[in-house]
Amino acid sequence: MPPRRLDPEKVREALDAQLAELGRPPFDGPVSAAAGACVRAVLDAYDAGRTPLKEAARAAVRHLLEELAARAPGRSVEVRVPPYAAVQCVAGPRHTRGTPPNVIETDPRTWLELAVGRLPWADAAAAGRISASGARADLSEWLPIW
Repeated sequence: MPPRRLDPEKVREALDAQLAELGRPPFDGPVSAAAGACVRAVLDAYDAGRTPLKEAARAAVRHLLEELAARAPGRSVEVRVPPYAAVQCVAGPRHTRGTPPNVIETDPRTWLELAVGRLPWADAAAAGRISASGARADLSEWLPIW
């Protein structure tokens, strides 16, 4: 079963709500650019010491996880960012049932910072911001995404 893709209109709604919460005008760019703008708005909320809106954070996390899965296709590593999403990626031995042997889990803020290049993989791992198990549970080859 292919992963469920983000609905661009729902991303746009979440982005506009997050921008309003930050005291900014609605997004005026194309719908195709809304997911990237949502990532930036959620990071701006974190930078301002605020908790991002749930739907905006979900859209940002899912967008970057989808990008990771496209960049590193496969099913040997599962990346989890609770409570928002998880993807399987990275070519290699495929598991078919249960918990995969290579699992990475992190919080939404850490995932966003890793994915956009604000936080190096090694620094996040050293600080305990990533839980990684398995020989293939290292995404540094595919990060940052943008």
